[in-house]
Amino acid sequence: MKDQAGRRRVRRLAIGTAVVLALAGMNGPWLYRFGTEKYHQYQINRPEYKADNGHWEIIDFPEEYRQNTIHAALLRTGKVLLVAGSGNNQENFDAKKFDTRIWDPVKGTIKKVPTPSDLFCTGHTQLANGNLLIAGGTKRYEKLKGDVTKAGGLMIVHNENPDKPITLPAGTKFTGKENGKTFVSKDPVLVPRAKKVFDQETGEFLRNDPGLGRIYVEAQKSGSAYETGTEDNYRVQGLSGTAARNTYGIAQKLALDKKDFQGIRDAYEFDPVAEKYIKVDPMKEARWYPTLTTLSDGKILSVSGLDDIGQLVPGKNEVYDPDTKKWTYTSKIRQFPTYPALFLMQNGKIFYSGSNAGYGPDDVGREPGIWDVDSNKFTKLPGLSDADQLETSGTVLLPPAQDEKYMVIGGGGVGESKLSSEKTRLIDLKDDSPKFVDGPSMEKGTRYPQASVLPNDTVLVSGGSEDYRGRGDSNILQARIYDGSSNTFDQVADPLVGRNYHSGSILLPDGRVMFFGSDSLYADKANTKPGKFEQRIEIYTPPYLYQGSRPSLSKGPESIERGETGTFTSQHASSIKKVRLIRPSAATHVTDVDQRSIALDFKTDGNKVSVTVPENKNLVQAGWYMLFVVDDQGVPSEAQWVQVP
Repeated sequence: MKDQAGRRRVRRLAIGTAVVLALAGMNGPWLYRFGTEKYHQYQINRPEYKADNGHWEIIDFPEEYRQNTIHAALLRTGKVLLVAGSGNNQENFDAKKFDTRIWDPVKGTIKKVPTPSDLFCTGHTQLANGNLLIAGGTKRYEKLKGDVTKAGGLMIVHNENPDKPITLPAGTKFTGKENGKTFVSKDPVLVPRAKKVFDQETGEFLRNDPGLGRIYVEAQKSGSAYETGTEDNYRVQGLSGTAARNTYGIAQKLALDKKDFQGIRDAYEFDPVAEKYIKVDPMKEARWYPTLTTLSDGKILSVSGLDDIGQLVPGKNEVYDPDTKKWTYTSKIRQFPTYPALFLMQNGKIFYSGSNAGYGPDDVGREPGIWDVDSNKFTKLPGLSDADQLETSGTVLLPPAQDEKYMVIGGGGVGESKLSSEKTRLIDLKDDSPKFVDGPSMEKGTRYPQASVLPNDTVLVSGGSEDYRGRGDSNILQARIYDGSSNTFDQVADPLVGRNYHSGSILLPDGRVMFFGSDSLYADKANTKPGKFEQRIEIYTPPYLYQGSRPSLSKGPESIERGETGTFTSQHASSIKKVRLIRPSAATHVTDVDQRSIALDFKTDGNKVSVTVPENKNLVQAGWYMLFVVDDQGVPSEAQWVQVP
């Protein structure tokens, strides 16, 4: 009996094994994937792995609070401003559905904020009072060739009257003298009066140089019959007498070509306490994709962008005065591609790394250099590798900011080029003759890399794609931490979400890093399905937060002047090795010119930590900062907010 029972057990085991093997044969790939995924989850959640590589977590907002986040900024309240505007969605634009959210990463709460204009592709920077200056945005979405039904383009309006300017309202008609075709203006235009020109030696009157106004016009009717192919002079309908003689238009080709995005002049300050937009005077120029950079005197420089007729602003830069809330032109002209990476140097000049977001001629304003805004002198900087692949590259001021060393990361060819660079390039602006040298390379050519300065003087570099807007399923699910002391990359845990165009990263006050956005052109490797905007937020917790307890920091002043000292309390004061003052980020389109980490001198006495802020106003711009202390294990405290007045 025992032998029979044994034989039955063997037979059942054999049958069961055969069934399992048969099922495995049919479902082997699924079982392999299931097992592999389970093992991967086990591996990345081990404490030892997190301590070496950090950890990623997806924050998925409730559906009613999701948006196509294009811009993000850390506010002095510790909350994060998430701005979509129309979110690169023409239907939202047409419906005037413009979105802003405020997310509290501590409480996990989300709040909708009324958004007054389409702040899609605006510019922004932190102000001394803790507000965020926001300027520019979208007036009109692009129209691709084939979607354009009415011929149109740029009309230059001339005013030869030296005595007064003239304003032409929207709907003004221009009729060509040679072609006889009529075009209609879409907006009003103010054309300044002509300038009288005299001989400098004799004082003799020479001529009137006409005042010029730029306006977008389109044909009255649809169809290719209304296109023009050559330059023509245009009579302004509705004018008579001297006004008719002195005022006319000149246009080149007015056609059915692609029409680029158009910008707006609107400007706002976002108040982080009231949590609302406050309208200020509009810019002199309409701008879409502008960069805003703080100058030595605390005013804000606004540079580049596409204007209200969809053309690159022709070097007419302007500054915002936070005291008067008004804009004025700078006296000198200098043109850059859109979203140029411009950083205030310790000598008050501007460093341009060459990084930019794309729009603009491939031979205008692309070379890196040092710009003296007052004199308009521009000194080019040599040594840059892959110089033809700076579009969609990232630039970061390496910590500590006193060293004035920068890293330019990745990038690609102009426009929709397939070229992408795996290079990083380093430059020390304190050298007698600064020049770029290659830093450590990445594994893949990388457009749209996100880079965030960490409190322990390293830089987190993550995401991007090998091709334009993730084309060909080319998102890069890799992250690495750059250590400037060894000039090396250390690959860490892989992100869970791909990030390319319209993405960015923000250092949070608890030492973690938030990632937002991504706007893939296609959703599949064959480029046959349209892409979908990535609405999920992802948080990276660096390895230093898995090294044990973090140092405490509390009971300090809310404000410390440059050159002055403030005292804080820490139960771990004896272990503190670094103190860093980090300016909060305002990020979009691989551009974040605000972030910088400043080393502070400090002394400890018992449980007291006394920190001293450097005196250089160009190094320490007025505003609110996160103050971190870092212990002998490289672990940072949670930040205390401090204002430098």
